[in-house]
Amino acid sequence: MNITDKNIDGGKAFDFGRTSKDYARYRDIYPQIFYDHILRRGLCRSGQRVLDLGTGTGVLPRNMARYGARWTGTDISENQIEQAKILSQGMNIDYLVSPAEAINFPAGTFDGITACQCFWYFDHARMAPLLSDMLKPGGYFLILCMDWLPFEDKIAGASEELVLKYSPTWSGAGETVHPIAIPDCYREYFELTYHEEYRLEVSFTRKSWHGRMKTCRGVSASLTEEEIARWEVDHLKLLAEIAPEKSTSSTTPPLRS
Repeated sequence: MNITDKNIDGGKAFDFGRTSKDYARYRDIYPQIFYDHILRRGLCRSGQRVLDLGTGTGVLPRNMARYGARWTGTDISENQIEQAKILSQGMNIDYLVSPAEAINFPAGTFDGITACQCFWYFDHARMAPLLSDMLKPGGYFLILCMDWLPFEDKIAGASEELVLKYSPTWSGAGETVHPIAIPDCYREYFELTYHEEYRLEVSFTRKSWHGRMKTCRGVSASLTEEEIARWEVDHLKLLAEIAPEKSTSSTTPPLRS
């Protein structure tokens, strides 16, 4: 399903469902410390029922299910949910295809709601009261994001430049360490209790970094098949010139609850 938003990529349509198989293969990259930071806050643990918005291929529920929470993952893309179900076989995780704004659970259903790598896609004026209603009293809304740092990592920076060559309006470039911006409409329903920004390193091979970049919004989610093929040739050539066979990328995962 194509998504368009004038505030994202200049309104250029994108659909992560077009890249779901590669997404499943190359986007499950969060290191254990990422999950440890969540657990230390007492979140997403045993006895809690948690809703994961924009779940994609179910990365967050799949990696945290072993800590005992009961998870439900939702995503606008049927292809993403299909991959999530395949990867979640044997796990007690429920999945639902739905835009976040159309989710309809009874009031007080969830102890927690998570949004990882997707918060900026929401219609916030609609989401704030909806999320508040679905949460139990004292429930939490956890917003998560992990980005590479192109100004601190030359490989990430060069890869970004190539994405911008093919997708000049791509607005996913140029990330720095900063708190996630929370629209004012949430203040009526939530109190900001904690935020954290920290650096970590994630190891990639040339193949896995190429796959990670290919699945970004500015490439496989929005380019034509011909453009994707040309980008792949150029990116693999670039990596052969500047990247060792195995390298690390500096990233920063802001955490809000």
